[in-house]
Amino acid sequence: MIEQPHVLCIVLAGGEGKRLYPLTADRAKPAVPFGGNYRLIDFVLSNLVNAGYDRICVLTQYKSHSLDRHIAQTWRMTGITGGYIAPVPAQQRLGPRWYTGSADAIAQSLNLIYDEQPDYIIVFGADHVYRMDPQQMVDAHIKSGAGVTVAGIRVPRSDATAFGCIESDDDNKITEFLEKPADPPSTPDDPDMTFASMGNYVFSTDVLLDAIHEDAKNDDSDHDMGGDIIPALVEEGKAYVYDFSQNSVPGETPRDKAYWRDVGTIDAFYEAHMDLVSVYPIFNLYNQKWPIRCARESLAPAKFVNGGIAQESIVGAGSIISEATVRNSVLCTNVRVDEGAMVDGAVLMPGVHVGKGAVVKHCILDKNVEVAPGETIGVDPEADAERFDVSAGGVVTVGKNEVVGSLPAEDD
Repeated sequence: MIEQPHVLCIVLAGGEGKRLYPLTADRAKPAVPFGGNYRLIDFVLSNLVNAGYDRICVLTQYKSHSLDRHIAQTWRMTGITGGYIAPVPAQQRLGPRWYTGSADAIAQSLNLIYDEQPDYIIVFGADHVYRMDPQQMVDAHIKSGAGVTVAGIRVPRSDATAFGCIESDDDNKITEFLEKPADPPSTPDDPDMTFASMGNYVFSTDVLLDAIHEDAKNDDSDHDMGGDIIPALVEEGKAYVYDFSQNSVPGETPRDKAYWRDVGTIDAFYEAHMDLVSVYPIFNLYNQKWPIRCARESLAPAKFVNGGIAQESIVGAGSIISEATVRNSVLCTNVRVDEGAMVDGAVLMPGVHVGKGAVVKHCILDKNVEVAPGETIGVDPEADAERFDVSAGGVVTVGKNEVVGSLPAEDD
């Protein structure tokens, strides 16, 4: 048997997700449902498990109950390999305080590293939508001799001002790490493109430990991985970039190769859903050679009755579309759309019920939202702004368990 390097995976899942409010009003950002069957954290965990990495610690903090429950129910590791996927809450090992940043989260969880004694440590975020084989990134890290390797995605320079940007030389060594620069640097081979940081890192263990210890002693630091740890290692000449476009996974198509979306805002979250529903989707959920794994509920198949139809849409199990029309939408599990209703360009979370004759457009309805018969959402911008959260891009979001309008009496 060929001995593989010992790798520990740390998934950072403790952020508040304020920009995704109200979807994060009652849950951690990585626990937000996505794509009909999934939670956001399922994407990073699927990538790690598909690559054969089975020692994974998920660092949690805010409103983590549903996230912890999802990991416990969906991501149980069995067998004789000793693998595990373990949610790790803020342990307050350095005093009675919350994490003050992503680097501090690791500083307060160093026992995980000391117990596992890995050769290399993968540190990935928990709230991006993508497919990636992290083993290829680990192999590139080992080959380069880097202290840290940062995954970089190519984006047009004109769009790169919203990202942490990477300047590198012809050997992929990072020469500068810039946070949201006004004039983003170009890649060595293309003056019109920039490497944007994906927030995914591979560390040699000793380098990460030294950097975390030094950062913890710096009172002026924000104790952030991207803002403090990576720039410090760039200054020391220990940081390299990994070109995400070079990564490949089984079953990918030219259309969805190197797809990655940061869904940290309502508009980005909505647009990522719209990427799923075309005939030839920009991101293909149906690639079974590199599956995105999720919970398997005991639900009946989706049903369409009395002429109910869905066009260019994803409809989750347990849903019933009755004499209604659904277009360009993503419906999660157990959604009901009643007679005469119209759903167009919408994302409906589990348990949503759209009543008779209601019209729902360009919106996100969170879990168990009830839309009363005849109500409209996403039709009148002024009325929507008075009742709901509306994003900069005009996406209407209705929070979990809300009732829109007046429901009919039980005997009606």
